[in-house]
Amino acid sequence: MLTELRQRHFLKELDFTPSEWKGLLALTAQLKQARAEGTEVQRLHGRSLALIFEKPSTRTRSSFEVAAFHQGAMVSYFDEQGAHMGHKESIADTARVLSRFYDGIQYRGAHQATVEALAEHASVPVWNGLTDDWHPTQSLCDMFTMRESSGLDDRDISFAYVGDARFNQGNSLLIAGAMMGMDIRMVAPAPFQPAAELVRIARGIGETTGARITVTDDIDAGVGGVDFVHTDIWVSMGEPKSVWAERVELLSPYQVNVEMLERTGNSEVKFMHCLPSYHDLNTNVAQEINQLTGRDVCEVTGEVFESDASIVFDQADNRLHTIKAILVATMSR
Repeated sequence: MLTELRQRHFLKELDFTPSEWKGLLALTAQLKQARAEGTEVQRLHGRSLALIFEKPSTRTRSSFEVAAFHQGAMVSYFDEQGAHMGHKESIADTARVLSRFYDGIQYRGAHQATVEALAEHASVPVWNGLTDDWHPTQSLCDMFTMRESSGLDDRDISFAYVGDARFNQGNSLLIAGAMMGMDIRMVAPAPFQPAAELVRIARGIGETTGARITVTDDIDAGVGGVDFVHTDIWVSMGEPKSVWAERVELLSPYQVNVEMLERTGNSEVKFMHCLPSYHDLNTNVAQEINQLTGRDVCEVTGEVFESDASIVFDQADNRLHTIKAILVATMSR
């Protein structure tokens, strides 16, 4: 057990050492194997979790709830109206109240400052299910999935994150990959690249772990030889539609399609996406984007999404196992 992580918050990758991060991945492997073999031990019996979702999610909610149930814990779900946090009650007071009832608090919403404030005032572990700046439960899952899918040592794994790399998914993959010592390529137009200060921090971590970090707008230089190509949606429902058409136009050369996978030069390359994705017109958002831009698909084509190269549903499955490791490491007695 990772005793050093007991009662620790899980807010962003930078709060952990590479050794602690890899320890969570090792625990994930143990828990996933135990579940498959029917030998899982419930380490959280009698524990309770508060799940605050100011931004809804299929995978994050399901993973936290099922992980808790598997481990013998119970959960309470709060949407934005149910929690009243920041509206009728301050973040600090919410944290102190929930700490009296629950053994851990998950927050998923817009602002990193909110989850940091929860952690500051809570007396129980607080977990970041996503903010605009960081998505650490997803990056832990992605690191585990790349390990599992490739069978390679961490330092031998190379991946490209293609598209809009300024926000949570790009930030988290950059730092997590640096802690793992991987070959990391952030491939995006200049306005959509990670902040220079974060790149500097990642390269500093890489000096210890051996990570190689490339930030470029050159697609061939970015994806050449990689084992994995990641991407994420180009537009968010939280943004004004006035920016959608321009965003899609600027990012269109970075769409993950069959040609891009061929440009890696790796016939075994795998495609990853944190989901949901706009690879067809079977969602309301995709239809709205289509009406504005005329595009049937955005960040990834249906051909790639449904291909043998796609491991997006293995990736989604691993959210359960990595979140379970986080809960067990931070909450078990």
